Amino acid sequence: MAHQSEREELEHKKFVDYKDVPYLRQFLNPHAKIMAKKRTGMSAGAQREIALAVKRARFMGLLPYLAA
Repeated sequence: MAHQSEREELEHKKFVDYKDVPYLRQFLNPHAKIMAKKRTGMSAGAQREIALAVKRARFMGLLPYLAA
């Protein structure tokens, strides 16, 4: 389990947009899976917003479902 100092401190925006692909890529691991809340250090609500935006971006073809 990661300690607070070992977490990646990622900036949280007020509005998470599915079209902001560089921002969303910060929350994906090299295998294109969404990283856990413990790893990103986000609150539960922020993590849900990010997950929804990533899923929308995948559906629109902006992000991969699987890393190639």
